[in-house]
Amino acid sequence: MQSDNLIGAVGISQMMVRPGDTALAHGSGDMPILSASFLLTLMESAANSALAEFLENAESTVLSDIDIEVLHPVAIGLEVQGSATCIAFENGSLTFACEIHDGPRLVAASMMRRTIVERVSFLARAAALSIMTQKSEATLLSDNPDSR
Repeated sequence: MQSDNLIGAVGISQMMVRPGDTALAHGSGDMPILSASFLLTLMESAANSALAEFLENAESTVLSDIDIEVLHPVAIGLEVQGSATCIAFENGSLTFACEIHDGPRLVAASMMRRTIVERVSFLARAAALSIMTQKSEATLLSDNPDSR
């Protein structure tokens, strides 16, 4: 990670809200408003954009913590913009102040922490954990006489 000038780095993202982006479509609510999961995605995308020039090719980041406040609903057809500003970097952990706006209106805000990972070893660990889980489930099924 190239940490020079990292503090203060800003990333942006934007999206137009479509019917498939709503809480109703995702099953996370019963109203046709932008799903909170898309607010999080927009914030993560902005944070990744802020980091693009600072990460080495073998590095990536993963979400490790977020405190999000949703202030207003967003209807279908509106365009929202996300921003993420890196405000701290310590021990491989990056902290971002994030905001989502619908024009001048602040829709959501968060403090997000992302952890730097080495891409190949992180993916290898994820694959190994997946294999271990599948084997555990197969063992449980084979040991359970009711599952035969």
